[in-house]
Amino acid sequence: MNESTEWLRIPSALLDEAAQLAAQRRQQELTKPPGALGELETIAIRLAAMQGTPRPALEQIAITIFAADHGVAAEGVSAFPQSVTGEMVRNFARGGAAICVLARSLDAQLEVINLGTVNDLGSLPGVLNLRLGPGSANLSQSPAMTDEQLARAMHAGRQAVERAKLAGAQLFIGGEMGIGNTTAATALACALLDAVPEQIAGPGTGLSLQGVEHKIEVIRRALALHQKHLGHPIQALRRLGGFEIAALAGSYMACAHIGLPALVDGFISSVAALVATRLCDGAGEWLLFAHASAEPGHRRVLKALAAQPLLDIGMRLGEGSGAATAVPLLRLACSLHNEMATFAEAEVSEKQP
Repeated sequence: MNESTEWLRIPSALLDEAAQLAAQRRQQELTKPPGALGELETIAIRLAAMQGTPRPALEQIAITIFAADHGVAAEGVSAFPQSVTGEMVRNFARGGAAICVLARSLDAQLEVINLGTVNDLGSLPGVLNLRLGPGSANLSQSPAMTDEQLARAMHAGRQAVERAKLAGAQLFIGGEMGIGNTTAATALACALLDAVPEQIAGPGTGLSLQGVEHKIEVIRRALALHQKHLGHPIQALRRLGGFEIAALAGSYMACAHIGLPALVDGFISSVAALVATRLCDGAGEWLLFAHASAEPGHRRVLKALAAQPLLDIGMRLGEGSGAATAVPLLRLACSLHNEMATFAEAEVSEKQP
């Protein structure tokens, strides 16, 4: 690990046990049978421990979308042409994408970072251009990233979280956009979970059964090519990932370092979260998982993370859209926790001992 990635060694922040216990006591005092609100109670207590207060709040949400192209797209592993990555970045800039609509509905701060599209998009309103190259290399033929590209991509994720924290964010959501990135994420998941591509690969943006079979073959070649170097998560990420996946992993590690809760989106984001937990002990304590993606490999990744997703509604768009969709549920959990009356306040008799 070179000097520019020394920050990866920072230990995870600790949860606030006093705030957690206070939140647990409050839940026991609210005018309801214990456990009657199910996971909403658990969410409120977890957020209390993360935010260091018995009364957690989620008024300020920061969403960062990391966009990048992938050289492996040349293998024909996506149902969409590679040009869609840049076109979607322009769509983000115009406010027309699903995540833009969701961010406006949530009154959330939205940041878009172009880490490297095939075509240089130049200056776009609301898009931070941190171009690391014209996309990552073809992972079935060579490492996806150089050491420098990996370090800069992960650092971009760290800086996004630091900006969010300085702006007062109480929750961070990372999203991704990149044609070919389900192939990269699947290859990376296979390496981290010691799985074969058939167990993880899915249709991504809409591949046919024949297309999925071709994707599996491409991933199989990539795993064979890099097999001797996949023992460490950082090398697996460098060789099989992509700029936006590395940035997401860096962002989740940064959230753990500085104590900012992160809400993880779907399959690709969860693979990045898996990398973060392998590199940083305790990082998983700072992650909430929004939904179970329709991408078949996601459930295996969630199981490896011991994660319980909040929603299961068949989403598979990416962009952080599934995470944004789950925010109202988290906000309701906080509102119930903070605003319900206690038995004493309402003069309601408690359960008999």
